Amino acid sequence: MTRIAVLVSGSGTNLQSLIDAQKEGKLDGGEISLVVSSKPDVFAIERAEKAGIKTITIERKKYTDISEFDNTLCTALVENNIDLVVLAGFLSVLGEKTLQSYENRIINVHPALIPSFCGKGFYGLRVHEATLEYGVKVTGATVHFVNEVIDGGKIILQKAVDVLPDDTPQTLQQRVMREAEWVLLPKAVAKFCRGELS
Repeated sequence: MTRIAVLVSGSGTNLQSLIDAQKEGKLDGGEISLVVSSKPDVFAIERAEKAGIKTITIERKKYTDISEFDNTLCTALVENNIDLVVLAGFLSVLGEKTLQSYENRIINVHPALIPSFCGKGFYGLRVHEATLEYGVKVTGATVHFVNEVIDGGKIILQKAVDVLPDDTPQTLQQRVMREAEWVLLPKAVAKFCRGELS
């Protein structure tokens, strides 16, 4: 059994895609054992509790020092015997201790085709705003390993999504989530759990 922690900061739509995949037996030996939120009172916590998953809130803004936040997070992961860490809309940058302790065992989903529209400052609607501003005709999502470079880890899976002429950042965000993020993330987790990612 691969024990999975999902790290969240918001509504938890990607978390929900994983919970649904788990219910359908599609995580191939993976089990979501923990949900960690960097903010209190977010809907993702409610989703986890409804699914009977243990939750912890480690408020990023309560820590003046990133390494202190990092230590607290890493300790929580280790104490819960976590094998795989999934960033699902987690808006805090991970520190050195977590990155080293979980090297090649942290994955993230990014709402664009890396290396486009990624790196520092590219998250949430900002990615889709930049996509439309640039005028690209195809966007998508990428699941990748996490390292010390923001969105710089090895790519695991990608899926393309068409940009439509009348798209707004909001409509594009919804389509990318539905057609790519919610499809790719459970697949990537299952690949990890089957031992296909090294």
